[in-house]
Amino acid sequence: MKKYYVFFVLSLLFIGCFQKQEISEELKSSIQTNKSFAFVKKKALEVVKTGFNAGDGYGEVWIRDYNTFIELSAEVYPREELKENLRVFFRLQGDDGNIIDGFIPKEKAVDVEGGYTYIYNDLEPVYCGHKNTVETDHESSLVQAVYKYVTKTGDKDFLQEKVGDKTIADRLQWSMDFLINQRWSEEYGLVYGATTADWGDVQHSHPWGVYITDDTKYCLDIYDNAMMVIALNNIIELIPESKVKWKAVKDGIAKNIMEHLWDDKNQKFIPHVYLDGSPYPDDFNENEIFYHGGTAIAIEADLLNKEQIKTSLDKMIANVKASGAGSIGLTLYPTYPEWAFENEGMVPYGYQNGGDWTWFGARMIQQLVKYGFYQEAYEQLIPMTDRVEKNNGFYEWYTVDNKPTGSGTFRGSAGVLFKAIEMLEDLIEE
Repeated sequence: MKKYYVFFVLSLLFIGCFQKQEISEELKSSIQTNKSFAFVKKKALEVVKTGFNAGDGYGEVWIRDYNTFIELSAEVYPREELKENLRVFFRLQGDDGNIIDGFIPKEKAVDVEGGYTYIYNDLEPVYCGHKNTVETDHESSLVQAVYKYVTKTGDKDFLQEKVGDKTIADRLQWSMDFLINQRWSEEYGLVYGATTADWGDVQHSHPWGVYITDDTKYCLDIYDNAMMVIALNNIIELIPESKVKWKAVKDGIAKNIMEHLWDDKNQKFIPHVYLDGSPYPDDFNENEIFYHGGTAIAIEADLLNKEQIKTSLDKMIANVKASGAGSIGLTLYPTYPEWAFENEGMVPYGYQNGGDWTWFGARMIQQLVKYGFYQEAYEQLIPMTDRVEKNNGFYEWYTVDNKPTGSGTFRGSAGVLFKAIEMLEDLIEE
């Protein structure tokens, strides 16, 4: 009898460890009466009604952006329009399974020397695509977008729809095969890409930096690998019969991330593990840099425990204070030196080198809610919603002194902010 009693007590303790925090009456009231929340949600729906391109500064529909506002689009668009955007990515899928970065109407595709190389396919009569080859997240982003569409609408039949000679379900898995076949490090058991800043799409070499060149330095990073973990979890749920193939791969990536990219001593992710030497001088300590965006995605991939999440949040908050930035959407801190990237926009606190992006900051808020850090989520969300109201728009990113820049109708920011607010509001209903 005694051993059963011990087991019962241990079971209760185990369950208690994973129970979410209680939400205080004061916090409930703050969420219910926050005026910027209502403004942001209304504004987000207005913005997303106007199209599917990333924002007013872009002509393309990008998969890494669409992945972050497809759920919001589902609030105002019929299923068929949401699916048609997804179909275009599949129609323009490469012969090796790779997924394009974005698509644009053929008549708007302008060939410029040194610009995009456009991708065409007989399956797609209206659009052409292009691929930023320094990134390794297009395939994972498309899987996640399909998962969000199916989860939001319940339209599982979409997975059996054929594009060419393959079903959507087959094409999703084919895109993962591309990463295994073309972007895989056998030594580390992880996917690799070019040297970029955190989740960024600009490599260290070349004045533009969106294409792999002879000067590209390949490396492993947390963002690309965490995105793949999420995508594989999504595939296993969408296509249960694929579990035999993909669970072992997913578990291996998760294990190898924590073995090779997690710095246990400093409780942070290592920015890059290089496959053939760093592009930076020996006296530059890149591991001093903390990646905010990649850390948020790692938490979404269930790679960190609650203690590690709290430590990561504390580091983010400290970085915001030290830098003077407006929110934990701060890409990274400290920034890379001015000489670290050839692209002129990648100066310290410019663009992805320390710019403040709600697009990722609000995803961290979502994870704080998911893991029960309700008060912290609310407190860190307020600077993001307040500036949307102040500037009357969803700007692409903010300077270190909280000035808006880039597209003023950045739908990715609208999508992730809307979801973060809804997650907090749902707590009260529960």
